[in-house]
Amino acid sequence: MTDWAAFAGFTGLVLAVLLSLAHFSRGVPHAEGTDSDAPVAPDDADSDPALNTRVDTPDDSASRPTEPTDSDESAPPDTVSLASFSGDSTDASPRPESPTLAEGDVADDADPDAKAGSEPDSGRATPHGVTAAPVSAVSERSASAEDLPPHLLLANVALSQAFLGGFLGLGAWYAGVPAAALGLSVTDLPTKLAIGVGLGIALYGANRVGSTVSERFGIAPDEAVRESLTPRTTAGWVFLFAVALPLIAGFEELLFRGALVGAVAAGFDVSPWFLAAVSSAAFGAGHGAQGRLGIIVTGLLGFVLAAAFVLTESLLVVVVAHYLVNALEFAGYELFGW
Repeated sequence: MTDWAAFAGFTGLVLAVLLSLAHFSRGVPHAEGTDSDAPVAPDDADSDPALNTRVDTPDDSASRPTEPTDSDESAPPDTVSLASFSGDSTDASPRPESPTLAEGDVADDADPDAKAGSEPDSGRATPHGVTAAPVSAVSERSASAEDLPPHLLLANVALSQAFLGGFLGLGAWYAGVPAAALGLSVTDLPTKLAIGVGLGIALYGANRVGSTVSERFGIAPDEAVRESLTPRTTAGWVFLFAVALPLIAGFEELLFRGALVGAVAAGFDVSPWFLAAVSSAAFGAGHGAQGRLGIIVTGLLGFVLAAAFVLTESLLVVVVAHYLVNALEFAGYELFGW
């Protein structure tokens, strides 16, 4: 006999842990630089603290003027965290380490370009108008830029999702929840897979259109989370697509669609459409690190996935769709700047 109350307890505990993690992750720097609680290293210049991301290293004292001025906002290349990138990338972009032209006596000895009266190369243009560090300075990194490299962030996400998903699965086994209540079935797999692929592509396309429209109205989505998880190596991309994203899609769909919609509706005789709305609100709240717009967009995406789960009664459909949305976001941005 199924112990629905016990499984509801397992589900509630997993949901509480996930939402708590989402709440704490709001302290992680965001692209806007407004919702972050993370401390910012002080700068020698009288610059805006919201854009100040300077981290002094031992090499700084030898490369910058002795007497700082209001115009000296230079920072070591590749030491700028994602928190520094605001909507106005002109002020938020990292700048190469060099004196200003106003200090002619220093510029003559420090930079040939400055001596010739030309402005040094400010770096390679990157998506969303962010200026990257010059290629010649890529090797000059500080410890602050490498505190949380993408492969460690991805490993942390994968492990946490695997642990929570395993705990929820253990709860389903302990409570004797039928596989059908969670949307688990091996029948008609090709059709379900095809539906999931079509739904994932459609959702990704709708998301891109929505992002384009919102940017025209000056509402830019927060890309800090995706950027911080973007791999830098081939092995990282393989891990992302083959391990991290499948675990994320599988766990989140098992929790928000399989457990909160399918199992609760079957065990407590509650309308699955009402549960779809409730689970979608929780799904959006669970992505609080993406900012207010991210919460709204993710909540709407969650409701579409919940509706697809109710109509198809298949967890495979929504897992495949969820995976494709995430994978296409990474691949599309990296390959085409979408």
